[in-house]
Amino acid sequence: MDERVDYEAELVLIIGKEAKNVSKEDALSYVFGYTVGNDLSARSLQFLSGQWLLGKSLDHFAPIGPYLVTSDEIDPYNLAIECKVNGEVRQSANTKDMIFDCSTIISYVSKHITLKPGDVIFTDTPQRVVIGYPEDEQVWLKSGDKVEVSIEKIGTLINTLD
Repeated sequence: MDERVDYEAELVLIIGKEAKNVSKEDALSYVFGYTVGNDLSARSLQFLSGQWLLGKSLDHFAPIGPYLVTSDEIDPYNLAIECKVNGEVRQSANTKDMIFDCSTIISYVSKHITLKPGDVIFTDTPQRVVIGYPEDEQVWLKSGDKVEVSIEKIGTLINTLD
């Protein structure tokens, strides 16, 4: 495994109906529900080339769950989001601070890819991922670390790294 594994607490969208060329105004009507995700990243692999796929797609990466909340139950634009590693808070923010909101993401993706029911979209992570720290302050994930990603009104995803 990569020696530079990073966490990324993210709100995850679950698409509920086929979406192609969707406007921002209609985008949320295509969401079935929301869940919690940890967009784990193997940073050394991610930056081997201009394509980030390798660093995002290792075995056991991109865990989601354990709950799915339907779209009528929450407002995705104002949810507290937090990541803890071994009990230490590493990320703490709100979805209202995302660079691109859920509607923008769905609209953009649907202009290039036809979204189908069950498709999963990771959205955005708050500040304070490991790679964002000065090199002498970077504490990478290691085997045995317990990572907890919590999103208000959805729940907590808990994973222990192999």
